[in-house]
Amino acid sequence: MINDLISDGLTRIRNAGMRRLDTTKLLHSNVVEATVKILAEKGYIESFNVEIDGNKKFINVVLKYNENGKCVINELKRVSVPSRRIYKSKDEIKRFKNGYGTIIVSTSKGVLSNDVAYKEGVGGEVLCTVW
Repeated sequence: MINDLISDGLTRIRNAGMRRLDTTKLLHSNVVEATVKILAEKGYIESFNVEIDGNKKFINVVLKYNENGKCVINELKRVSVPSRRIYKSKDEIKRFKNGYGTIIVSTSKGVLSNDVAYKEGVGGEVLCTVW
C-alpha cells in the first residue's frame, strides 16, 4: 500500500522522463489530479486524462520533450512529506528559480501554483517544486 500518492506520482513522472517514455500511468487522487493539471497548464507535460478501470481510477500522463529529445522537466522535487510538513506564506512563495520554476501549493482555495497563490493572497503547504 502506498501512503504518499503525490510523491509516487512525481517519481513515476520523473522515471518516465529519464527513460524517454511517451506516457506514464499514475494512481488517482484529487490532489494528484490537481497537481498534474497545474503541470499541464504550465507546459511541463503535454496532456493527461483520467481513466477508470473497474473500480480504480488512473491518470494517464503524456510527457513533453524538447527538440533534442530531452524531457522538459529538469527537476521535480517533493518538498512537504507526510512526516514533515512545510508551510509557506504568500510572500515566501512569490518566485522560484527567478520565475523559471513553479511551486505547487495546497491552499485553502485548492491546489494552486505559486503565482496564482500570490495573486489570491494565500499561502499553504508546499507540495512540490518543478523547473
